[in-house]
Amino acid sequence: MELKMIELATGNQKGSVGVSDAVFGVDFNETLVHQVVVAYMAGARSGTKKQKTRSEVRGGGIKPWRQKGTGRARAGTIRSPLWVGGGRAFPGQNRDFSQKVNKKMYRGAMKSILSELSRNGRLIVVDDFKVEAPKTREFKAKLAMLGVSDALVVTEAFDEYLYLSSRNLYQADVCDVASIDPLSLVGFKNVVMTQGAIKQLEEKYA
Repeated sequence: MELKMIELATGNQKGSVGVSDAVFGVDFNETLVHQVVVAYMAGARSGTKKQKTRSEVRGGGIKPWRQKGTGRARAGTIRSPLWVGGGRAFPGQNRDFSQKVNKKMYRGAMKSILSELSRNGRLIVVDDFKVEAPKTREFKAKLAMLGVSDALVVTEAFDEYLYLSSRNLYQADVCDVASIDPLSLVGFKNVVMTQGAIKQLEEKYA
């Protein structure tokens, strides 16, 4: 399978790059992609809600008054849920929202997404993607050279200048092959990949 490669300096087609059909030419499995994307989003949830039970509230270790003879209702602790300052009867607890996705399913979903991007013309291959300085203006100019604005730029290695240049743009993002994820791939209108990133993805998912 061949993909057109764009020269970033001019915005013109520089040639083509051969890619593996096993990674960029598989059928689109919508059900699998949906399951993996939902699992990825669920794993990002923090689940930090926490309230204390009667045993976790500080104090209340002594019986507030004797059992009989006072005329008051019997009480064993001042940290009962019935008392002000007591624990909750049915407290919210930390929750793990993560869903299990095995490696074969994840790899299949990633290959399905990459293949669909290439079929729909949303995958743009460039020879290289670098900026001379951490300037948002320069980063936007390079995207404009490719005719895109809403895009995820995938490079073969982390580039600090690219990261600093793109972090003010909500319609664009930068990541390397090691940190790529299915949600980012489906969340942007276009995906710009360097030739080196293409080769790394083929080695990773072939």
